Parts: sequence; C-alpha cells; structure tokens
Amino acid sequence: MEALPSASRVDLARALRQTAITALIAFGLLLPLIGFNTVQNIRNEIVLQARWPLLAALVAIIAAGRFVHAIFIAPTLARRALRPRREDAERAATHARRVRWLTPFTLGFALLYPALALSIVGTQGAVKWIDNFGVQILIYVMLGWGLNIVVGLAGLLDLGYVAFYAVGAYSYALLANTFGLSFWILLPVAGCLAAFWGILLGFPVLRLRGDYLAIVTLAFGEIIRLILINWVPVTNGYAGISSIPRPTFFGIPFNASDEGFAARFGLEFSPVYRTIFLYYVILALALLTAAMTVRLRRLPVGRAWEALREDEIACRSLGINTTNTKLTAFAMGAMFAGFAGSFFAARQGFISPESFTFTESAVIVAIVVLGGMGSLLGVAIAAVIMIGGTEIMRELDFLKAIFGNNFDPTQYRMLLFGFAMVLIMVWRPRGLISTREPSTLLNAPRASILREQKSTQPSLARERHG
Repeated sequence: MEALPSASRVDLARALRQTAITALIAFGLLLPLIGFNTVQNIRNEIVLQARWPLLAALVAIIAAGRFVHAIFIAPTLARRALRPRREDAERAATHARRVRWLTPFTLGFALLYPALALSIVGTQGAVKWIDNFGVQILIYVMLGWGLNIVVGLAGLLDLGYVAFYAVGAYSYALLANTFGLSFWILLPVAGCLAAFWGILLGFPVLRLRGDYLAIVTLAFGEIIRLILINWVPVTNGYAGISSIPRPTFFGIPFNASDEGFAARFGLEFSPVYRTIFLYYVILALALLTAAMTVRLRRLPVGRAWEALREDEIACRSLGINTTNTKLTAFAMGAMFAGFAGSFFAARQGFISPESFTFTESAVIVAIVVLGGMGSLLGVAIAAVIMIGGTEIMRELDFLKAIFGNNFDPTQYRMLLFGFAMVLIMVWRPRGLISTREPSTLLNAPRASILREQKSTQPSLARERHG
C-alpha cells in the first residue's frame, strides 16, 4: 500500500500544539466578552460578575473543534487535493445528480409543510411553527434569491440590499394607510418603486468595482435608514407605522367577525388560517422569484450578467453594454426585495427603521455566499440553516440547566453563525452547492456536443486554478 504524503499524515504533537494555541487565543478573546458580565446590584451600582463555567465550556468546545480539525478534517482535505482530476469530475457529476433529485423533494416538502405541522403539533402549535419557521425562512429565501441576481449572477457586491427591502415595506404601508388600496394592488407597485431606487443606486456606482462598490452600497443602505428615522412627518421616525392593512382572501378578511374567513366557510375561528394563507402567499412569491431567475439566465441579459461577473473588461470588449447590464441587475434584484418588503409589512402590521439595519443585509449576503453564489437550491438551504437555526435556538431552554438560569442561547447566535461560516469556508469554500451548469447548457439540447463530459489530463490541470 502506498504511503500517504506528508501533507495528509496525522501529526498528533502538531495537533496538540495547534489546539493549545487555539485555546489560548479563544480564552483571550472571550475573556472580556463572555468571562465577565455587567450587572446592577441593589445599590444601583454597575459591577462585574464573573462567568467562569461558561467561559471554560466555550473555550473547551473551540479547542475540541480545533483538535478534531487537525486530526480528521485537515488530512481529509489534503488527500482530496491530491486526488486525480478525473475523480473530481466523477464526484462533481454525482453531486449534480443529487442536487437534481433534491430540488423536487424540497419543493414537495415546502408545499406539504403546513399539513405536516398541523398533523404533528396540532392547531395551536402549528401557528408558531408555520409562522416563525415557514414564513420567516421563506422571506429570507426570497431575499436571498433576489440578491443572488446581483451578487451571484452579476458579481456586484451589494451590502445595502436591505434598503430596497425597506422601500418595499414603507411603500406598501404608506400607500395602504393613505389611500386604502389592497395588498394585491400595492404588491407590484412596491416592487416597481424598489426597482426604481435600484436604478438610482446603479447610476452612481457604474464605474465602481469590488470593495469600492461594496462601500457605496453600504452607504446607500444607511442613507435610506437615516431617511426613515429623520423624515418623521412621513415615516413617523422611530415610532414606525402601525395598523397596516393585512392581506385578504379574495376580499374576505381573516378576523373573528361574521364576514371573516372562518364564519364564511363554517369553521371555528383560529389564527392558523391566516398563517397558512400567508405561508402560501410568500411561497408563491418565492417560487415566482426562482422561476424568473431561471428564465433570465436563459436570456441574453442573463449571460451578460455572468460575463460581467467573470471579467468586466472582456465583457466590454465583446460589445456588451455594461451600463445597462449593471442597471438591469440592480433593478431586478431590488424589485424582488420590494415584493418581500411589502409582504413583510402586510404580515407584521407594523414596521419601523429598526427592522432594516445593516445586520439584515449582512445576513442576506451570508446566505448567498454560504449557499453558493448563483445556486438557487444552495441559497434556499443556507436560509433554512441560518434563519431556522436562529429560531431553533429560542427553544433551547434546557441549556439553562448546564450554564445557569441567566443563560440566553439567542445572545450567542452570531457567535455560532460565525463559527459555522468558518467551518463552511474550510469544508466547501465555494458554498454548499458549488457545482452549477453553465447558462450555455440551459438552452442546449440533451444530445448536444456541449453536454458531453470530457476528461482533462491531470498534467494539464495540476495547478488546479479555479
């Protein structure tokens, strides 16, 4: 049996040394953040309270993770890097078949999710599981798919995407309260207004790329948030807008009156009906976003986006109008964010600037990157993991028996998300779904020469660029 290369051998002494160094770094970083907590005593004084058990537990978890990485994960990654190119091609083909099988399964589960929740936890528990998990996750799935057009397809890093989300929400809230228009009329209006603001953002940033583009879009998001805070006569400032009209089922409201949905159909009144209705509305909007994204990829504008992502100079040399290409990407992505924002306002019944901070943009960008830029299924899986993980942490009250009654798992969600992102970047640097068919193959016949699998000699791909 051929001996393993030195890069893939397990060195126990080196693993222990790396574990000790990692534990010391974790202790130094977490000591001021977690080791001490400020509390107010009976004399109304701020004092420091030590939390040594919690600090020790977190440092031990980090050290154990580093040891497992050094013993198991790092040698596996080294062996994978030494595999012949042909094995990588076969592995990618197998992965692509799994992805094609996973797509209809995920769609079927999404369609049956309310029925499964009702059958498992009953009517009372289903409201929480359908609303907090189903509806909330689908909102971020739709936002991720909208941003995927800008970041994943066009390669334009947008850190102010939440601004279009806010434009859609406030457009619906203001127009609905002022003119009394229905949700179904204002839904496309909110999308069009958000697309208009996307075009306005696109014009100043046409000459910018990379980090400069990210800084400008970040500033745009903050400008919109500050306008919402300071334009008090219109937006009501920090107080927000309340009493926003809810969507109706063909004019039938979901309330307890004699004209409500339950009374019309002879059912006992329950908030679960409105929750299920909202779930299928956002599911339909998300599927519309996915269908339009797939369709746009087949069109010349979709190929222009991907050419812009790969090389803007080469894209311009081929005669592609990069100005219009960037504007269409910003406008289409902003339109879907406007749809999601109008639904968010209708679902909540109340909005304020606190719902549209930079953290929301960071979460949406993280969903796109972790899922795999350009992959619809990967973005959906990442949204389920990140948003669903946040909601699951609210149910981990049993951890108080380990870390004390004052332990709140939700306070550490960003720490855990950061740790999970590091693991994903080590395990799958290009995201959960890193393989995706090129747009050229979408319109190619099944028997086309473009679909033929061709192997590359290892000597020609030794450097493994890309």
